[in-house]
Amino acid sequence: MICSLEDLRAKEVIDVKTGERLGYIDDVRMNIDNSEIVSLLIYGGYRFFGLFGRESDTEIPCKAIEVVGSDVILVSSASSTKIKREFSKSLFERTR
Repeated sequence: MICSLEDLRAKEVIDVKTGERLGYIDDVRMNIDNSEIVSLLIYGGYRFFGLFGRESDTEIPCKAIEVVGSDVILVSSASSTKIKREFSKSLFERTR
């Protein structure tokens, strides 16, 4: 089965063990040297309308994918990691 990124973004990601809805795919990490997708990224949601920043992003390695169905992607989140997004402060320094 061949899927485009657009097709993947329309599928909801669910943890097989807990049944928790992790969200929808927002991005992928790719190894450019061998043209291989390494992991799927789900961006964290906004906290209190974005005033308190965002929750951590979730990175799911491709080896954690159990099944890709027509509507959902089932993963074992034991190997998924939460990553904190780093923002550049140079944008704020330029405005001062």
